[in-house]
Amino acid sequence: MRIAVIGGGSWGTALAHLLAGKGYDVRLLLRDADVARAINTRHENPRYLAGLALHPGVRAHVVAAEALEGAEVVLSVVPCQQVRGVLRGLRPLLPREVVFVSASKGVETGSMRTIAEMVAEELEGLDPRYAVLSGPSFAAEVVRNLPTAVVLGCTDADLGARLREVFSTPGFRTYSSTDVRGVELGGAVKNVIAIAAGLSDGLGFGSNARAGLITRGLAEMSRLGEALGARASTFMGLSGLGDLVLTCTGDLSRNRQVGLRLAEGRALADIVTEMRMVAEGVKTTEAVHDLAAAMGVDMPITDAMYSVLHDGANPHDAVRELMTRELKEE
Repeated sequence: MRIAVIGGGSWGTALAHLLAGKGYDVRLLLRDADVARAINTRHENPRYLAGLALHPGVRAHVVAAEALEGAEVVLSVVPCQQVRGVLRGLRPLLPREVVFVSASKGVETGSMRTIAEMVAEELEGLDPRYAVLSGPSFAAEVVRNLPTAVVLGCTDADLGARLREVFSTPGFRTYSSTDVRGVELGGAVKNVIAIAAGLSDGLGFGSNARAGLITRGLAEMSRLGEALGARASTFMGLSGLGDLVLTCTGDLSRNRQVGLRLAEGRALADIVTEMRMVAEGVKTTEAVHDLAAAMGVDMPITDAMYSVLHDGANPHDAVRELMTRELKEE
């Protein structure tokens, strides 16, 4: 099987490495010719996964037509806010009924569209068979073959079952689910809560506060998901609770790092500029805040993070407002 992986960041590279290790013909499309050369000659991505050896079967390309030629599966791993533009560029190269798997996490600002919705809009007429891969998974740990469990969402249960076999290895256990909306929203909203958890920890609010944020953040995630037709049970799984715990507690989490740096008093613009990888939660906070407002869903932690990230609110004031909200039943 030939698989085209679109996006040469840490996660795209890690998944390309994983798939090449299974013997698939993997072609990784990225923009930087120097990084592509390093992957092809030194079997290393020096920008995002420096020092970690990649499977020699990963072949990096900077020309889309070369990467996509003959691909049976297209795996997209680009930042959420770039997905629509990438889809428009790739559309002329994609066959009808392409198997399109997304491993990106987020909601588009402005349109408030999930990635599945963007794929349906931009690839209309090609009838793509869509799936989404999500769950608690730091790229570096996957490359090191440390035990990891994820979930693959696909409305076609048979296709989902086939794809979970494609991605599974003894160290990378892949479950399947037909709740695409739930899997996508879990992966998106957890990044918002992770920024809040990093901010809380950075301000020294303690373990009690972090546990409260995770728990109430899960409640927010579930409320929004159910309002949009997802199953509540999905958010108790790997793409919900699992990914939420990882990104709120693991220091490899980019979104948690944003929160920690905000707590130091640093400007958001400087933090984003200095980070070598995209922290999806910054933009996703805006999109989820707008989506929740449009749906009439109460998401106080998301609202607080929006006020800090996009309105310049003082973090201490935002936390005080959360703690002094009207008391009610859990």
